[in-house]
Amino acid sequence: MSGELVHATIKDGWFREISDMWPGQAMTLKVNKVLHVEKSKYQDVLVFESATYGNVLVLDNVIQCTERDEFSYQEMITHLAMFSHPSPKKVLVIGGGDGGVLREVIKHNEVEEAILCDIDEAVPRVSKMFLPHMAKGFEDPRVRVHIGDGFKFLEDYKNEFDVIITDSSDPEGPAETLFQKPYFELLHGALREGGVITTQAENQWLHLPLIASLKKSCREVFPVAEYAYTTIPTYPSGQIGFMVCTKDASRDVSKPLRTWSEEEEVETLRYYNKKVHEAAFVLPNFAKVALR
Repeated sequence: MSGELVHATIKDGWFREISDMWPGQAMTLKVNKVLHVEKSKYQDVLVFESATYGNVLVLDNVIQCTERDEFSYQEMITHLAMFSHPSPKKVLVIGGGDGGVLREVIKHNEVEEAILCDIDEAVPRVSKMFLPHMAKGFEDPRVRVHIGDGFKFLEDYKNEFDVIITDSSDPEGPAETLFQKPYFELLHGALREGGVITTQAENQWLHLPLIASLKKSCREVFPVAEYAYTTIPTYPSGQIGFMVCTKDASRDVSKPLRTWSEEEEVETLRYYNKKVHEAAFVLPNFAKVALR
C-alpha cells in the first residue's frame, strides 16, 4: 500500500474539482486508481482511472479530459473551425497537448500540415502513456510538434495559417494571456486571408461577463466573431463554449461551408454533424441578450 500514488484533490476515493472559477459547486468523480502524479515546469499534472469515465487528465486540479466524453469538446472546437473554411491546408493548434484536437484536424483530407504548440512537454508525454486514443493524433506524418509559448510562437508567423485552434485551459496560470486582445491580434496576423480561429471560451452559466468581454475583444479584431457551445458532462455545469472568428466579413460561421455525407459523419465523428454545427450557435435568451 505504501507505494500507492496520492494527490491532494483525492479524498476517500473521490476526486474533487474545487475552484474559484466555479464558486459554490464542484465536480466529483470516483477514483479506481491514481496512475500518474507530477509537478511539471508549469503545472500540477494528475492522471487517474475513474470508476465511470475512464482515464482522466487533470492539470492544476482542473479536469482537462476524460476518455468517456472528450470527443464532444475535441470535435466541436475543431470542426466548427475546419468546416467554416473552404480548404484548410495549414492548421495550427495552440495548447491541446493531449493530442485530441490534432486527431480531429487530420480527419480532413485537405490538411497538408498541422502544427501543435504546447508550453508544457509533460502533457503530450503523459497523454501518450495514458490517453492513447487521443494522442494518436501525434502519429500522423502531417503533424509537427513545437514545445514552447504559443504567444511567442505566433509572433514569428504572419499570413501563414488557414485555421488556428486555441485549446487552452482556463484563464488562470499559463493560459491567462490567451484570453486577451493582444493574443487575438496575433492570431489575426498569423492567419491567411479568409482564415478562421476557434478558441475555448468558457461557460455561459458561470462566466457570462468573461465571455462578453472575450467576444468584445474578438469583435475589435475580427469582422466576424460568434459564440457557440457544446455539452460535456465533466466540464463545469456540463457545458463549454467557443469563440469562432474569421477574417472574411461575408462569412456566416454558423453555417458550415463544407460538409461530409451523413455516412461519413457517422463513421468518422461521434458528436459533431452539420445540424449540430448550426445548433451550437443558437443561444438561450439570457446568454443571447448578454452577448449582443
